[in-house]
Amino acid sequence: MKREHFAVYAISSHLKKWGLVCSLILFISLTTFGLQPEIKSPVCGADQPNLYLTRLKGLRLGLVVNATSLVGSQHLVDFLVGQGIVPVALFAPEHGLRGEADAGEKVGNSVDAKTGIPIFSIYGKMNKPTPEQLAGIDLVIYDIQDVGCRFYTYISTLHYVMEACAENSKPLLILDRPNPNGDYCDGPILKPAFRSFVGVDPVPVVHGCTVGEMAQMINGEGWLSNGLKCKLEVIPIRNYTHDSRYAPPVKPSPNLPNYEAIRLYPSLCFFEATSVSIGRGTTFPFQVIGFPDQRFGEFTFTPQSLKGFEMNPVQKDKACFGEDLRNLEVMPRFTLHYFLSWYHKFDRPGEFLTKERWFNLLMGDDQVLKLIQAGKGEDEISKSWQTELNQYKMIRSKYLLY
Repeated sequence: MKREHFAVYAISSHLKKWGLVCSLILFISLTTFGLQPEIKSPVCGADQPNLYLTRLKGLRLGLVVNATSLVGSQHLVDFLVGQGIVPVALFAPEHGLRGEADAGEKVGNSVDAKTGIPIFSIYGKMNKPTPEQLAGIDLVIYDIQDVGCRFYTYISTLHYVMEACAENSKPLLILDRPNPNGDYCDGPILKPAFRSFVGVDPVPVVHGCTVGEMAQMINGEGWLSNGLKCKLEVIPIRNYTHDSRYAPPVKPSPNLPNYEAIRLYPSLCFFEATSVSIGRGTTFPFQVIGFPDQRFGEFTFTPQSLKGFEMNPVQKDKACFGEDLRNLEVMPRFTLHYFLSWYHKFDRPGEFLTKERWFNLLMGDDQVLKLIQAGKGEDEISKSWQTELNQYKMIRSKYLLY
């Protein structure tokens, strides 16, 4: 090492050590006097209009948005209109533009009552904007809160919006938001035979990405049809890491009303393929488990058709007995524990698992169900996907922004 390079290295090393000592002294001083270092809350992409607003002026915009698309407490559409930027088209995913549609309910084309802007549905009959709908658009903006699960359809919508933009040479701007299940990855990787709108790309059940990171991965790994690439830009989140605890300020969808439901969702969604209720039709969906049999627990609830929660809930108007998972002491992560426990409560498996195909589509393969039916436990089942999961984590690492 040259003498001058060594001198710079020595000084730099000394300063780093001194900086570490100073930081430690500051931390000890703050905690000694009952003060804590300030922890700044994440700031979503949409909440940083200084990074995108001026460039939007004069452009014909198409927005992919829903009820979570907020700038502060104001809907992004209303915010832009207030700034004199009126989008020419709005694209509505599952649950509609302002979150009024129930799970699985068809969303049709319409007009936004508040602004008069035309709304095109991209959930149901059409899953992406058509060339005709994109013809008069200069830029598409995607701003939707995801919850980090493969079968939560907003990342399927993201995939097809990227595909439509690539096919029609339209740039896509993503206003990124934190992932409330973004602190880990788990579950089997989607196999091609089980590709559907609840699973488009080869990612695990819990994918560990923000929407911006997922979009970069879809692009970078060539997952769009015909090897297409979308011209993509991401407005990143400020003050965010994947270890940040983030509870969305509004419900991401009607049946995920709070942070606890969002954290339990990866594990409880598989009950959608069964005769067991996970609280749809109550004010606490994805936080309870029950069936109309008093043998299954002392806790009881009765699913009903509640406006905005569920059109036709499982075990409607029947008293269900089971488990109350609210107020868990440990933050929930993906587990097969609940599903396996209830699978073994029933004398006849067919009375419990009523939709095998749907279970496999949600899981992304059929091997998990085969292992369950063979009597394997959670540890052995989870080992079956670890090799592919580790490979996925290596791929994911290339696209992380935080």
